[in-house]
Amino acid sequence: MITLGIESTAHTFGVGICDDDAILSNVTDTYRGEGIHPRKAADHHADVAGDVTRRALEHAGLCASDIDLVSFSQGPGLGPCLRVGATAARALSLRNNVPIVGVNHCIAHIEVGRFLLGIDDPVTLYVSGGNTQILAYAGGRYRVFGETLDIGIGNMQDTFARAVGIEFPCGKRIDELVSAGTTYLDIPYTIKGMDFSFTGMLSEAIKHARTHPLEDVTYSLMETAFSIVVEATERAMSHTQKRDLLLAGGNAASPRLREMCTIMAHDRDGEVHIPPFAVCRDNGAMIAVEGMVEYAAGRRMALHETTIRQKWRSDEVDVIWRD
Repeated sequence: MITLGIESTAHTFGVGICDDDAILSNVTDTYRGEGIHPRKAADHHADVAGDVTRRALEHAGLCASDIDLVSFSQGPGLGPCLRVGATAARALSLRNNVPIVGVNHCIAHIEVGRFLLGIDDPVTLYVSGGNTQILAYAGGRYRVFGETLDIGIGNMQDTFARAVGIEFPCGKRIDELVSAGTTYLDIPYTIKGMDFSFTGMLSEAIKHARTHPLEDVTYSLMETAFSIVVEATERAMSHTQKRDLLLAGGNAASPRLREMCTIMAHDRDGEVHIPPFAVCRDNGAMIAVEGMVEYAAGRRMALHETTIRQKWRSDEVDVIWRD
């Protein structure tokens, strides 16, 4: 089966194509502005949708008539952006008379990792702009063992960068500053049970930036945030007795977060698995993989069921494709 997936939850419009064994193409185009303005990002997606789809088909050596299934990010995400992707998916489905499946964006981050890396049953630390969650499969669903109570770790990073004058996208520059920092400054360590909060440490870091070197402030902020999520992840691994850790989402690119996760997992005789960055960030290939997996397990969707779900939680998805 050849599946085309469309991603449009936030700043990225992506189209990916996969078959039963591999990802065939993965093309993205990202809205660039000061932060994410939902309406402007949606306009960007509408402008580039046709070109991104064409390039994805070309890279895969296919034409539209070769597609057997269309999948798209149905949620969670920004409403205007989600609607562009859903509309593009419906158009492709109707034009080529192929089935359509809407999938959960967060679950797709997990399943593309399992698909590419051959992991059976990991705990997943999902760190992205819009969300931060610790997930593991139990009882027919991906259960949330810990999550942010306010903003995602990526959102925190982007907001800090904007406040101190770092251009978007800021990930590479933030990583450089983290590695250059030498002095740890006092940052609130906010963890409540298995859940965590980032807005307090963000405010404190912005205050520190007025009087301390940016390298030390950035290092202190990210070291604290990463320590919190790794602590909660270790407890989730202990509770579930799972030894594999999957690191997913755009912030999985951070060298320091990777290092901390690796140390923690190895101390538990476990192993960290990190997909290629192209499928850690928001992308269409993960949506294609998730759609293919769900359709093969029997998921079917009528056109009237393809309305977007802006606040669709990971633990609301019936995971019919796993035992």
